[in-house]
Amino acid sequence: GVSSSTLLIALGATPVAASSSVYFATIGTSLSSGAAHWKEGNVDKVVLIRLALPGAIGAFAGATFLANISMTSAKAAMSGLLFLLGIILLVRFGFGLRLVKPIKGRPRGYVLASIGGFAGFVTATGGGGWGPITTPTLLTLTKTHPRLVIGTVSAAEFLVAIAASLGFINAFVNNPETADLVDYRVVLGLLLGGAIMAPFAAKLTGRMPHEPFGVIVGGLVLLLNAKTISDAVFGP
Repeated sequence: GVSSSTLLIALGATPVAASSSVYFATIGTSLSSGAAHWKEGNVDKVVLIRLALPGAIGAFAGATFLANISMTSAKAAMSGLLFLLGIILLVRFGFGLRLVKPIKGRPRGYVLASIGGFAGFVTATGGGGWGPITTPTLLTLTKTHPRLVIGTVSAAEFLVAIAASLGFINAFVNNPETADLVDYRVVLGLLLGGAIMAPFAAKLTGRMPHEPFGVIVGGLVLLLNAKTISDAVFGP
């Protein structure tokens, strides 16, 4: 979500087009990813439910919000969110900082609900952020094995993607002009690429070092969104 939305914004897509395209495609990619992680035994079913349902509610609200604000404000706000998520990626993978002492066992339901609801709202308004927010947070708060955190977060994103997409569809029905912003060739390309690679990623989870990839993606997100933010503040 973060990397795809950042690239789409850099190529000139509007925030609504970028986020909706990503989440229409994510329905398929998260289904493929979630099923692959489930098969590999990487999913904690209790955490999945407590994270996914609030996440879906937050995503629907976030999509509705994004579709009803001005294009100029939305682009600056979205790039700001993506820039922040890039910093989170760099801090987590580049410096390995664990700012909060981990708790024992599973987090309580209200903790997971708070994380899911906030991440769902941010991911729909920012075109990404479900993974960058929930994964580092759960890795920080718990001592759960990384493969279970990654697998559970990936599986939960299926419901979040459906809710975000329904939010955008609802907005398109109320404002048909915004529907023309979505290029379904982009959706198909993201869907095909993600669905093909997801099963391989599930098998590699926990077997390959994530730090170098996290640093590269975080750095790219920062660089691309810094220009968008600069243009919004100081002008092109």
